[in-house]
Amino acid sequence: MNGIINIYKEKGYTSFDVVAILRKKLRIKKVGHTGTLDPEAEGVLPVCIGKATKVADYITDTTKIYQATMTLGIETDTQDHTGKILNQKEVTSTHEEIEEAIKSFIGDYKQVPPMYSALKVNGKRLYELARQGKTVERKARDIYIYDIEIIKIEGNNIDIKVECSKGTYIRTLCADIGAELGCGAHMSKLVRTKSSLFHIESSLKLKEIDYYIENNSLNEIITNVDQVFADYGELIIHSKFDKFLYNGNKLKQEYIKGNKDIAEQTKYRIYDENNNFIGIYRTVIVDESMILKPVKLFL
Repeated sequence: MNGIINIYKEKGYTSFDVVAILRKKLRIKKVGHTGTLDPEAEGVLPVCIGKATKVADYITDTTKIYQATMTLGIETDTQDHTGKILNQKEVTSTHEEIEEAIKSFIGDYKQVPPMYSALKVNGKRLYELARQGKTVERKARDIYIYDIEIIKIEGNNIDIKVECSKGTYIRTLCADIGAELGCGAHMSKLVRTKSSLFHIESSLKLKEIDYYIENNSLNEIITNVDQVFADYGELIIHSKFDKFLYNGNKLKQEYIKGNKDIAEQTKYRIYDENNNFIGIYRTVIVDESMILKPVKLFL
């Protein structure tokens, strides 16, 4: 069994809990998730099965969309509603000022990761140090906010939709917006609605997986690995060159069935004549000839 299942992670589970439960349900060892969600967060968590674990990094690196609730006027040590309250201030900003502060974070953004995170400093998880009452210096990381949509403002609670690059901490974004407004803020709710090509509408809760296991119909909910690379061009290699294909060798342009034109320095999905997905290859020039060089194989 190889592919990706679009799981809806419910509150109370860690991302690793989801992986462990699926390993047991599916009786497969090779299972991996594609981007941590905190226990209190919920939403889309694509889980890779079998050979698809090789594609986990590709999914993790893609744009994510979240829906969050930000509460103004209260700062916490974890930057979310589970933490200890550090400061409380009256919120005096107008709706226009709030909107201006929120929109100012669209674009390039240097974000300092929170102490309560799984990142490591000198071999130790930051959250482990934070629980010991320690604070260490963290380097700001370059992230990108593609868009922030304000869905609703109700009192001090603001519902926002955020489209962002990998590595973005939404609770830190909320805290930084609060700091910009001068009143402080924390994140009180978080739902991931999209990760790569996986949307919340088609996600399944862990208990819903049982139906497909019992009815031997898991294929209905498993996304094939090659769909992750749907934006790449597709090339089929002639069967007489299968030896080179299955050994993971570089491929010459003349091996391509139909002798298609290919662009330089471009990634392609490569298949054999039986439509089996072999992997991702990149075109390079070697001795003035175009060659396909393997980037990631799924043999």
